[in-house]
Amino acid sequence: MRSDSSELLLEQQAEELRKKKLLELAAAKKAKNGPPPKRSLRENASFYTTSSLAFLSVTAGASLLFLVPLYVDPAISTLVGDFVERPTMCVTTRREDMTGLFNCSWSSCREGCTSDVFKCTHIYVTFIDDLNFTFPFNATPAELFNLTDIERSEEAILLVNIKGCGYPPTVKCKNFTDLYGFEGAVFPCYYSKQNKTVVMTAYNREDQVNTIIHFFVVPFIVTVVSSVFLCIMHCDCRCKKERRRHRHRHRRPRIENLRGSQ
Repeated sequence: MRSDSSELLLEQQAEELRKKKLLELAAAKKAKNGPPPKRSLRENASFYTTSSLAFLSVTAGASLLFLVPLYVDPAISTLVGDFVERPTMCVTTRREDMTGLFNCSWSSCREGCTSDVFKCTHIYVTFIDDLNFTFPFNATPAELFNLTDIERSEEAILLVNIKGCGYPPTVKCKNFTDLYGFEGAVFPCYYSKQNKTVVMTAYNREDQVNTIIHFFVVPFIVTVVSSVFLCIMHCDCRCKKERRRHRHRHRRPRIENLRGSQ
């Protein structure tokens, strides 16, 4: 029994000594390595510049995925439609409230542009097809009623915008249908010179151009410029320089040999 207890004590002492040596070695190694080196001002500037450029590049590039279908594509389609810049006069001829997926292939106004629509409203209008005519905003209701006797175009569809859809608060279909969706309503409108069956209640060419600039051109330039600067900062061009040096070295002996032969 005494021999067993003495062996256990020796083993415990040996284990404690081993742990103590390991701790001493770890402390010595830590003291030898010293504290981690601090980054220089140039390294800090490079780090924060890289982080900022990467953030701008990713954010601007990702924003294009949402801005192009929601804003840029409708603006381009509106410009391609070549709408008249001066408002003419429209008169609502009829309104149809339709149900069913096949009957709702289009709608004068709907909130949301991605989901299928099973209820829709079709508003049909006629307008004064004269480029020299401008809607008289200061006219009285009686004067506007007299203008309805002027010869008007064939029936066209009225849209809240070129896509016929949008999102609140910009597009509120209840207000739109209440204002323009009753027979005999008289209001200013803009028709497409490319397709005179399409009419909108609002149009401004400068607004469409500004939309394209703000929601496409600016993010695209930010993405390209930030990506180019990242490449300049982190792409290694030493390989090209070394190749050029090797080419010059190989050419010199050849020129000297030609001179010697002469």
